[in-house]
Amino acid sequence: MKNAKKLLAILAAASLTVMTACGTVGGQAAAEAPAEAEPKAEEAAPAQETEETTAESTEAKEGESYLVGICQLVQHPALDAATQGFRDALTDALGDAVSFDEQNAAGDASTAATICTNLVSENVDLILANATPALQAAAAATGDIPILGTSITEYGVALELENFDGTVGGNVSGTSDLPPLDQQAAMVTELFPEAKTVGIVYCSAEPNSKYQADVVEKCLEDAGLTVTIYTFSDSNDVAAVTGEACANSDVLYIPTDNTAASCTEAINNVAQPAGVPIIAGEEGIMQGCGVATLSISYYDLGVTTGQMAVKILTGESDISEMPIEYYPNPVKEYNPAIAEALGVEIPEDYIAVE
Repeated sequence: MKNAKKLLAILAAASLTVMTACGTVGGQAAAEAPAEAEPKAEEAAPAQETEETTAESTEAKEGESYLVGICQLVQHPALDAATQGFRDALTDALGDAVSFDEQNAAGDASTAATICTNLVSENVDLILANATPALQAAAAATGDIPILGTSITEYGVALELENFDGTVGGNVSGTSDLPPLDQQAAMVTELFPEAKTVGIVYCSAEPNSKYQADVVEKCLEDAGLTVTIYTFSDSNDVAAVTGEACANSDVLYIPTDNTAASCTEAINNVAQPAGVPIIAGEEGIMQGCGVATLSISYYDLGVTTGQMAVKILTGESDISEMPIEYYPNPVKEYNPAIAEALGVEIPEDYIAVE
């Protein structure tokens, strides 16, 4: 894009909004994550031919500059790591030719809509939408500028697509943070074989959380457990809903949920004193309030999204033909501090995350 966009990026950076909805305990800071990303980047492009093609495409665009807009729903470790991985991948490939206008919606969907409208007005070359409400806002704001989502659980649900086949088409693609939900559900019976009741807790405003809850609920009921759904509308009633769930459940399950992830301290302050363990949908929630998870690396997910962006910006790939990409190797993890506090014995195939 024109070099004038660099000036726009500098001016826009002054309006960066960063706000944390609730305190989050634990979680790996995005700045600490990059050391884990190199193997992923190598795996993503193992063939020499692919590397050469990318290099040629980038060189063909030499002299161009690119302004990339980023709309992140809320600040918490998982989304922060995805954004950092995305930025690192683009900077590694394009260097000074790429600049960013990164903004945070502080957990508010209407703010995300305003951010995306402003990014369209700036005529950015590409938008990263980090989390489902950000993706929905970006898709509503433009049908022309390429949009890559990340930290999106299910694109068909998020964009209300019928017969979704893995490729959105149009100007949208990206990466999904959906782990194998049946395997997450199986963790409940593996770690807590005596449990009879499970409470599933999530934010009612997040459609992808409901999708996960519905799948896990069926898996747990098929395993003979009694499942009750507990939803909160926003961060203000997280503690009260968690307390109700703990009073009626042997174990809680919290899916990948942005509001829950930004309020893990409030959740843990209720669940741990009550002696109720939590199986979490992702690592950040587990580090804040959970015993275990089957999780992905959000930094690596962001790197993959950034590599997709490079191909779009340099003209190597057409976004309308790019399928959604998934994290291939989820890992069983556990929180040593909470597991010890609750007296939970963890199998040897789980990895401790401090």
